[in-house]
Amino acid sequence: MSSTDDAKQLIQVLVAAGVREAVLSPGSRSGPLALGLLAADRAGAIRLHVRVDEREAAFLALGMAKASRRLVPVVTTSGTAVANLHPAMLEALHADVPVLAVTADRPGRLRGTGANQTTDQRQIFPGVPFTDRVEGITGTVQHLNLELDEPLIEPVEWDVTPQADPDPVRTDRAQAAPERLPLGPRTVVVAGDDARQPARILALDARWPLLAEPSSGSRNGEALVAYRQLLAHSPLAAGIERVVSFGHVTLTRPVTRLLARTDIPIIHVGTQDTFPVPAGDNVTFVDRVEAEGQDAPVWLAAWLADDALATTVIDEITPGTPYEVARAVNAAVPPGGLLLVGSSSPIRDLDLVARPYPVGEKRLIIANRGLAGIDGVLSSAIGAALARPSTRAIAYVGDLTFLHGSNGLLIAPGEPRPDLTIVVASDDGGSIFSTLEQGAPEYAESFERVYATPTGADIAALCAGYGVPHRVVAAGDLPSALAEEVAGIRVLEVPVDRSGRRELEARVAAEVRAVLKP
Repeated sequence: MSSTDDAKQLIQVLVAAGVREAVLSPGSRSGPLALGLLAADRAGAIRLHVRVDEREAAFLALGMAKASRRLVPVVTTSGTAVANLHPAMLEALHADVPVLAVTADRPGRLRGTGANQTTDQRQIFPGVPFTDRVEGITGTVQHLNLELDEPLIEPVEWDVTPQADPDPVRTDRAQAAPERLPLGPRTVVVAGDDARQPARILALDARWPLLAEPSSGSRNGEALVAYRQLLAHSPLAAGIERVVSFGHVTLTRPVTRLLARTDIPIIHVGTQDTFPVPAGDNVTFVDRVEAEGQDAPVWLAAWLADDALATTVIDEITPGTPYEVARAVNAAVPPGGLLLVGSSSPIRDLDLVARPYPVGEKRLIIANRGLAGIDGVLSSAIGAALARPSTRAIAYVGDLTFLHGSNGLLIAPGEPRPDLTIVVASDDGGSIFSTLEQGAPEYAESFERVYATPTGADIAALCAGYGVPHRVVAAGDLPSALAEEVAGIRVLEVPVDRSGRRELEARVAAEVRAVLKP
């Protein structure tokens, strides 16, 4: 087959599989794939997004796939272009997001020579399933490497027929009968990233406390707000006799410590790949669970009562702090809205104060929690907003996350752009480290340079360079700014003070502990 034939076959397979979005980072060796994607775009079969930065292209595809739950290919040329996909492919692998890396390669006979842009691209992403055949596409996270020989470009007709209503390429796996859980043990339900509604439904049906991370898809209804404070300071935590966990827990040490216990049964809906510690004999992995009935209400009522006490204390302490930004962002997501949250402080701030949403209002709160990096977050947010129609789309990030992924704003004229507000909690550095071990007083002399890493960067000037509207907004004015109608991408920079974050966290813990004393 010629390179053009390979490209035609790929486009046909993608269209037939229901792929709706594709990302291209152009180059010479990938030329026939680029022409095929452009033909599919012009035919209305696949919407094409072009980016010059391969890393950002891959994270754009990741955001699209995460929000749509459909396969999204990202296409690059050979050489270092392939390696630039690695961060996003690792995130896709660990979060089980269906991104297909399509990498154009030189003919195999050139490997081991000094041929231009030639390296061994096969299985370059450890752990990511690999194929070198278009027919080998599975619809899950995968790497397809295509050896394309010259001639790369031929004057041919591209016959691309869009599907009227393509089905998602991913299909639900066959599931075993649910594990039935007897009543009796005092049980809590933990919902990590991408747990979705089964966690909430189990907690509701059995009347068990629900400890749900913001990106779980389960933080609605009666989900607890201050659960990490309750695990650390409420006497109820010592009474837990069983845990049922869903999704990928990554966010807080109190929850990780809970799942690391070996003295109580723990049932995890998933595998070791999504369980945060090595599983002991007390951990059972299952596909599905259901409760045998509804437990007595006193256990849940006690947790809800302590949660109300803790959240009241937190609400009294946190006005005028960075938590005010998180609270405003949480409240600004309307029914049908989308929120992508950056790692480090923003998602943890949100976790402490975000009130559960009413059930059934179809908000989507997502984050890159597979490896919880700060790279590519802006591109992921833009991709998510492009792939999922929403009443309002918001990204909430810190300034280092914004700067790390600022090339995601490099979008050529004429390329599709979403309506997206990017909220930057701007404290000139990595405030999360002040709350960890390295933030202790004995490390104060080294903290700023090697942990906080202040940059002094001018975010307004950076946005101007990319042609993205920017303005500085005080935390108290953020709710009204977020309520504005948005056309295109804009940045709201909210200055916050990171000094005293360690002391603030200690004060929250002390006052919650005091109000929860038995």
